[in-house]
Amino acid sequence: MTEPCDLSAVEARQMIGNKQLSPVELLDSCLSRIEKTNGTLNALVAMDIDAAKAEAKDAEALVMAGEDLGLLHGLPLGVKDLEATAGLRTTWGSLIYENHIPDEDDDMVASIRAAGANILAKTNTPEFGAGANTTNKVYGPTGNPFDPSLTCAGSSGGSASALAAGMLPLATGSDYGGSLRTPAGFCGVTGFRPSPGLIPATGKAVAINPFAVLGPMGRTVDDAYLLLLAQIDSDKRDPFSSDDALHLPESLSGVDLGSVRAAFSADLGCAPVDNGIRATFAARTRAFGHVFAETQDRDPYMDDVHECFEILRGVNFVAAHRDRVENHRDLLGPNVIDNTERGMAYSLPDVAWAHRVQTKIYYEFDRFFEEADILICPAAAVSPFPHSQLFVEEINGEAMPTYMRWLAITYALTKALPAACVLPCGLDHKGMPFGIQIVGPNGSDELVLQVAHSLEQVLAQNPETRRPIPDLSKL
Repeated sequence: MTEPCDLSAVEARQMIGNKQLSPVELLDSCLSRIEKTNGTLNALVAMDIDAAKAEAKDAEALVMAGEDLGLLHGLPLGVKDLEATAGLRTTWGSLIYENHIPDEDDDMVASIRAAGANILAKTNTPEFGAGANTTNKVYGPTGNPFDPSLTCAGSSGGSASALAAGMLPLATGSDYGGSLRTPAGFCGVTGFRPSPGLIPATGKAVAINPFAVLGPMGRTVDDAYLLLLAQIDSDKRDPFSSDDALHLPESLSGVDLGSVRAAFSADLGCAPVDNGIRATFAARTRAFGHVFAETQDRDPYMDDVHECFEILRGVNFVAAHRDRVENHRDLLGPNVIDNTERGMAYSLPDVAWAHRVQTKIYYEFDRFFEEADILICPAAAVSPFPHSQLFVEEINGEAMPTYMRWLAITYALTKALPAACVLPCGLDHKGMPFGIQIVGPNGSDELVLQVAHSLEQVLAQNPETRRPIPDLSKL
């Protein structure tokens, strides 16, 4: 039998409900895997094993008593270390909060706890989520399960690494410029960036900010969807939240891909993409493109997206971190300082221009889907690189002008406010996980997930496109 920790979250939850698997047995299996792999990967940071064991026993007792069980009943879960967890150390990856233990859960954490999740650990993240390499001054770097010397990306890197290694069946993530999508691609797991407001985010420094969203991560689309159902809510404290979130189906049935029009774009017409990744994407789309009703190579409108992204990101960094840079500069890492100081250099006309550019990108992106149902593009522009290297400095011999530019394949889409699901799609030209983004316009969450669910089954039938599994004996 497969180790319990290697079961999908959906399988494990069904077995718990059928009294075929004890929450205690599942937790013990996860703890065993953590003991074998986390010392190498450093994916899970703060843990309260005693509390998790007590929670597992309580969950087992509820099963045996025949009580009604929540969506996530008995499933061990990791929470990204940007969300507060009551009684469990939460640092935001920053020395400023190195010893911080919250008294209360963030709202999203409270929701998943209420759904029966057993919150076992915090997953590592760069400081305040700034950057796509999971490393910080509190906990150090997190390795990729396929090669621990390489990065798992970020900022949801600890979640992606832990999932790929089988430490946990589910983990939370968040996404601004690709913080959830890039790690999923680098580690061969699934991540979903929902439309703004689908999962209420109530702790932002700037509430009128649709670019930063919370999202679920799992090893399969069904697993990520299970967590999503526990995360969604309606909360007017998030200006983008609505009751629409409460009308998603209880499970994914998939769609007939033969009725779906797919647009393929290797670089969105604006992103630097490594030639090896470009070739891998072309080979993968040739392998599965025949399942769609129609395919076309087509780029969305993304004029001026790079400067637009930098300016609007700067606005949020100044709002969130200016006081920290002024009062705790010696404790901060370079990414937070750099983003904040560049943000402070922009003028009000710059910000107004960026909002106009983003608005046009949003409108044009919506029109893009008059001729296509979904957009498919790579999840990352490069193969995983050494985590000792803070960011990608050049692609195809071209120097990157900012530490974020290599993420344009994800951050450009952020400006269009999409729904986007990352699927593992075999290995790249260097033998590391390769992922694709399944993308739709704002509000198309159900369609994107249904298409991803169906395409995942197609990919699983081909050894070249199925989800890769790391060799845990090397960890």
